[in-house]
Amino acid sequence: MRIYKIKVNGKTYEVKVMGITETEPVEVKSEKVAVEKAPAAPASTPAPVASTPSEGKAVPAPMQGTILDLKVKVGDAVKAGDTLLILEAMKLENEIKSPTDGKVLSIAVSKGQSVSMNETLLILG
Repeated sequence: MRIYKIKVNGKTYEVKVMGITETEPVEVKSEKVAVEKAPAAPASTPAPVASTPSEGKAVPAPMQGTILDLKVKVGDAVKAGDTLLILEAMKLENEIKSPTDGKVLSIAVSKGQSVSMNETLLILG
């Protein structure tokens, strides 16, 4: 068990935290603190999706990050090596390139969206 002292809004709280292998419950000594919820972010409009994306090849995200820019749109013809979008990860801008020649059947992400590793970014046909 580890004991931490945490200061929130000028008040000090003592928190006991159990390790994964320990079986005692976590104990917190404090008084109730009011927490304000942050306003919800406006929902972004999803990118257009083709009617039959299962016919093509999915292009997965190679890493977790945020979509900075989409360089193609649905219906565009692309060649292997063409830049499809820009993915920002750990303050670096990564160009996601087309693995094959084809046509963009659908785009599953939008600008500003966070993506996980292996999440489908778009479908090529």
